[in-house]
Amino acid sequence: MKWLVSLVGAGLVMITLRDLFHTLWHPTRHGGLSRLVMTALWRLARRFRARRLVGLVGPLAMVTVVGMWTGTVIIGWAIVYWPHMPEAFTFSPGSEAAREPALLDSVYLSLVVVATLGLGDIAPGEGWLRLVSPLEALVGFALLTATVSWVLEIYPALTRRRVLAIRLALLRDADPTTRQIDCTAGAVLLDSLATEVVRVRIDFTQYSEAYYFHDGDDHSSLAAMVGHAAVLAERGQAAGRPEVRLAGDLLAGALNDLAATLDQRFLHTGGPPADVFAAYAADHGRGRAQP
Repeated sequence: MKWLVSLVGAGLVMITLRDLFHTLWHPTRHGGLSRLVMTALWRLARRFRARRLVGLVGPLAMVTVVGMWTGTVIIGWAIVYWPHMPEAFTFSPGSEAAREPALLDSVYLSLVVVATLGLGDIAPGEGWLRLVSPLEALVGFALLTATVSWVLEIYPALTRRRVLAIRLALLRDADPTTRQIDCTAGAVLLDSLATEVVRVRIDFTQYSEAYYFHDGDDHSSLAAMVGHAAVLAERGQAAGRPEVRLAGDLLAGALNDLAATLDQRFLHTGGPPADVFAAYAADHGRGRAQP
C-alpha cells in the first residue's frame, strides 16, 4: 500500500513534467494546462467585458500556470515521501519535526528540496530515497529554468506581432495604390510583409499562449490591422510587374496560412480567411479587421 501511494505521487510529478514539456518544447494543437487556464481566463474576461482584465489575462495566466506546476510537483513528491515518514528519514538532534504529523513533514521536506534550500533537519535515510530527493531538486531547478525561458520566449513573439501591426498601420495611413506598389520597391515591401506574417504564424504555433496577450491600442493590435495586409496583397496581385505579382501571391499565401493556424488552434470558424480575421478581431475586442 505504501508503494501504491508513492506511485500516485510520482504520477502527479510525471503529469506535470509532461505538461511542461508540451507547453515549452513540443507544443501541440490541443495544448495542455497552460492552454486550458489561459482559454478559461480569456473567455471569462470577454464574457464580463472586463477590458482591464483582458489586458492582464496573459501575464496572470502564466503566473497561475507556473504556480500550478510548482504546487503539483511539491504535492506529488510529498505524497511519495508520506507513506515512509518518519521511519525512512533521519532527523537532526533536537528537531521538533519528528513530532509533527507525517503529511506536514512530507510537504515541508518537499518544499525544502524543490527549492534546493538544503536545511538538513530532515534527511532521507533509505538508499532509494537518497536518490529520489536530489532528483526532486533537479526538477525544481528545471522548473525555475523553464519558467524563465517561457517568459523570455513569449515576449519577443509579442514584440514581433506588434511590430507587424504598427507597420501595417503606417501602410494603411500611407495608403499606397496599385500603381505605387508596381515597382521593385513594392515587391520588396510585399515580400518583407510576407516574411513577417510567416514569423507571426510560427509564433502562434510555437507559443500558442501569446494569443491570449492583449495588444492594447489599435495601432499595435494585429487583430485590428491584419485586414490591411490582405488589401496590400490584392493590390500586389493586380500589379503589372511579374515580381510584384509574385510578392503579392506570397503575401496572400502567408495570410491564408496564418488564418488557417488561427482557425485551427483558437477560433474554429471553419470559414475563409476574411471570416477568420474578422473573428480574430472580434475576439480581441476590435469589432472587425480594418481594411
